[in-house]
Amino acid sequence: MSQTLLVERHGPVGWLIFNRPRTGNAMDARMMAALPEAWRELDADPAVRAIVVTGEGGAFQTGLDVVQLNRDPDALREMSRRTKRADLQLTAWHLGVAKPVVTAVNGVCAGGGLHFVADSDIVIASTRASFLDPHVSVGQVSAFETIGLARRASFSPVARMALTGAHERLTAAEALRLGWVSEVVEPEELRPAAQHLAERVAENDPEAVAATKRALWHALETGLSRARGGK
Repeated sequence: MSQTLLVERHGPVGWLIFNRPRTGNAMDARMMAALPEAWRELDADPAVRAIVVTGEGGAFQTGLDVVQLNRDPDALREMSRRTKRADLQLTAWHLGVAKPVVTAVNGVCAGGGLHFVADSDIVIASTRASFLDPHVSVGQVSAFETIGLARRASFSPVARMALTGAHERLTAAEALRLGWVSEVVEPEELRPAAQHLAERVAENDPEAVAATKRALWHALETGLSRARGGK
C-alpha cells in the first residue's frame, strides 16, 4: 500500500489512515489510486470485522491536493472523469464496502474530506476537529459532499457551510449538536475511543451487522416508505 495511505490491523479492527500530514492529508494521485485497493483489502479480510478511518497529524482530510494534481495531467484528467461520471471511488459508500465504518475526525476536515464524514456509518471527533467547505471560495461548485451530509443531517447548517465557503467553519461541539458526529473526545483519546467503538461493533454477528447496515443505508437513500416495502 502507498505510504500516503496506511493500512493497519488491530485485533478485529482494520485501520485506514491518511498519511500526508505536511499537506493536511490532502489526496494526491497516489492516495487516490490506493484508496479503492485499501477499502477492498479490508472488506475482503475475514479477520476484520469493522474499519476505522482517520488522519495523521493535525488534519483529518482536506480534499484534493490541487498543486500536486496540476503537476500530474493524467491524474487530473482521471479525477475529472470520475467526477463527471459520479464515479469517485474514494469512500466505503462509493465502493460498496459491507463492513461497518467508523470515521475518527482528528483535525480539520475540509472540502473533499467531507466525503468520508457523509459516507461513514458512525463518526466521532476530537475536540480539535473542525469542518468547512471552501469550494465556492475558489470558484467551484459544492455538490457531492454537501448533498451527502444534507441527507443525514439538517439542511440549513449544511447549506450555510456550503455557501459561506472558507469564511466559516464548524467546531466539533457544533458538529455534535447537529448530529454530524456522535461523540467528541479529547485528542489523545480519539484513537482508543475509535478502536473501542469498532471492537464493540465487531463483537456482534457479522451477517446481522452487514444486513443492518444495508437496511439503514437503503432507507437513507430511498426514503422510509420505500425502504419498509411501501410505494
